[in-house]
Amino acid sequence: MLKNTARFSRPLLLVLLVLTHAASFAQTALPMPRNLRATYDKGTRSPDGRPGPHYWQNTADYNIEVVFNPATRKLEGEVKIVYQNNSPDELHELWFKLYPNLYQAGAPRTTKFRAEDTGTGVSISRLSLAGQEIDVKSLAIENTNMTVPLAQPLGPGQTVEVAIDYSYILNEGSHQRTGEIEPGAAFIAYFFPRIAVYDDIDGWNKVPYLGGPEFYNDFCHFSVDITMPRNYVVWATGDLTNASQVLTKKYVNRLHEASTKDGIVTIIDSTDLRRHDYTAGRGDNTWHFDARDVTDFAFATSEHYVWQSTSLVVDPATKRRTRVDAVYNTKHHDFRDVIEIARRTVQAMSYTFPKWPYPYNHETVFDGLDQMEYPMMVNDNPTRTREEAITLTDHEIFHTMFPFYMGINETKYGWMDEGWATIGEWIISSIIQPGLIDDYGMVPYAHAAGTEDDLPIVTLTTQQSGAPFFLNSYPKPGLGYLYVKDMLGDELFTKALHTYIRTWHGKHPMPYDFFYSMNAGAGQNLDWFWQRWFFDSGYPDLAITTVVRPADKPAQITVTAKGSKPVPIDLTVTFDNGTEEKIHRSIAVWKDDAKTVTLPVRSGRTITKVTLGSLYVPDSYPTDNMWTAPQ
Repeated sequence: MLKNTARFSRPLLLVLLVLTHAASFAQTALPMPRNLRATYDKGTRSPDGRPGPHYWQNTADYNIEVVFNPATRKLEGEVKIVYQNNSPDELHELWFKLYPNLYQAGAPRTTKFRAEDTGTGVSISRLSLAGQEIDVKSLAIENTNMTVPLAQPLGPGQTVEVAIDYSYILNEGSHQRTGEIEPGAAFIAYFFPRIAVYDDIDGWNKVPYLGGPEFYNDFCHFSVDITMPRNYVVWATGDLTNASQVLTKKYVNRLHEASTKDGIVTIIDSTDLRRHDYTAGRGDNTWHFDARDVTDFAFATSEHYVWQSTSLVVDPATKRRTRVDAVYNTKHHDFRDVIEIARRTVQAMSYTFPKWPYPYNHETVFDGLDQMEYPMMVNDNPTRTREEAITLTDHEIFHTMFPFYMGINETKYGWMDEGWATIGEWIISSIIQPGLIDDYGMVPYAHAAGTEDDLPIVTLTTQQSGAPFFLNSYPKPGLGYLYVKDMLGDELFTKALHTYIRTWHGKHPMPYDFFYSMNAGAGQNLDWFWQRWFFDSGYPDLAITTVVRPADKPAQITVTAKGSKPVPIDLTVTFDNGTEEKIHRSIAVWKDDAKTVTLPVRSGRTITKVTLGSLYVPDSYPTDNMWTAPQ
C-alpha cells in the first residue's frame, strides 16, 4: 500500500500510517517500553519491521593521522571530522567518546587493572569547531565521555567540522581489547576521539565505557594514515591504498597474488623477517587505509609476525573476492591452522550460514591477547587445541555480520550480536571439522535456568554482569535463533534472516526491528515464541510421561512440557534388537500452549528404552528424561 503513497494527500497518508500502526500492534503481544514505542509514534520505526518514513541516522567523515612509537607506546594523532546532522533536532552540543580513558587513573571500570597500567588517559592539545579554537582547559571530560557545547546550534541537515590534536600512552598490560601484545607487536583499537551516536531512541549515547558492555557507533567513512618505524607492518580496517609505497615490490606482488588466487600465500615468512627487506625506504613509513560505511576502525602492527594470506570468491554473481589474512608469532603453533580456519569460516558464512556474501574485501586474524572483533579485524589469543582455535576464530569472524554490518547497539542489546556469533560458531565449527562437538554455554544455562541469575534476554546489557550477562548474551539468544531455524526450515529461515539483514544493513536496528523483520520475512507471526523465549522468565524442562506399547498398534510416547520455555523434542527409541529410531519435533508443537505431545513410533518392534534430549536442548530437571521397559 505504501508503494503508492504519491496518490494520497499528506493528511490522509498520516491517517493511514496511524491506522496501520494501530492494527499492527493489535496483532502482537510483545511488551514494549514506552521510549521504544515512541519511535513508532514519530515514524522512525515501523511495525512491519522496516525503518519508518521518518527514519534517520547521523554520519561523519573521519580523516585521521597517527604516529605510533612502539618503544614508548605513545600514540600521537590528529583527527578531522565532518559531522552530518540528519536528525530533525537542533544539536546544542556534541558528545565524544574517549575510550582510552578506560586506562585513566581513578576511572571507573568493571575489571581490575594493575596500577602501573593506568595513566593520564587522553591528552587533548587542540580542539576546534567550525574553525574556531576551543580552550582545551574548559573541556568537560568525565572518564570516557567528553561534552563540547556548540556556539551555534547544528540544525537538521547541517554539518560541522571538528579538528582535534591528541595523544595517549597505549597500555602495556591489563589488556582489555587493545594494547601492546609483546615488545614489537600491538593491537590498537578505540585510539581516536569520536563523536557518539545520536539516535531516535535515546538522543546522545551517554553510557560511559567501563570495559564490559561493548560499543555503539555510527556508520562513517574513515581515511587513516598510520606512521610507523621501518620494519613494522600494519594491518587495519579498510583497504591499504598505498601498498607499493610501504612494501617492497616482491611483497606487493605476493599480496596481489593472495588477493586473486584461492591458494595460501605466505607474504612474510621467518626468513623474510630476518632479511628485513619487506618495508620500503630506510625510515618511517606512512600506511594509508580507506574504509567506507563501517562503524569503527582498528589497526595492528608488528615487526616480527609472519603473514599468511588467501582469498576466495564470496559472491558468485559478481565474482567478488575476500582476502583472508593470518598474522602471528611463529612460537604460537596453533596459529598455523588459523588461515585455513578463517578461510573456511568466510566460505561457510557466504554459502551456508547466514548464506550472505561476505561483505568486506578482507579479514585479518591477528595473534593477540583477547577474543575480540572489529570491522575486518580480529584480535585473538593463542589456544591450546585446534578445536579451540576453530570455535574462537569462527565466532569472532562471524561478528562481521552482527554487529558491524548491521549497526547494532551492543551497549544495550548484547544478545543481538553475541547470540548470532554463538549460533554461527555452533553451525560453522562442525563444517570446518566434522564431528566437532561445540556445546558452548549449554551446561551453564541448564544449571542456571529459572534461578535468580536467569533474567529475561531483553534485559538491558548495561543492567547485567557475571552469569546473567553471559547467559543472556550467548547461549540463550543463540538457542532462540537455532530453534526458530529448526521450526521454519533452512529455506524459510534464510529468507526471514535475509529480510532482516537487507532491511537493516547500514542502520541501527533495535530488538523489535529484528522481531518484526523476522515475522515479515517468514510470513508468519512468531511473537508467541519471541514472548516466551526472549521476554518471559522460566526454564526448559521436558519429561517422558508415558510409553504405551499396544500389541497390535504402533507404540506412542507422551512428552510433557513441565517448564515454560519451548524447546524441541528429540527422542531416541531403542528396540529389543539393538536398533534405534530418532524422533524429532520442533518448537512448533508448543505454539498453542500445548502441555503434552504424543508421538507415534514407526517401528513395530518391542521398545526397551526411550531417551529424551540432545546437545542443544538444555533441561533443568533431566531425571525424567529416560524410560526403561519393566523387566
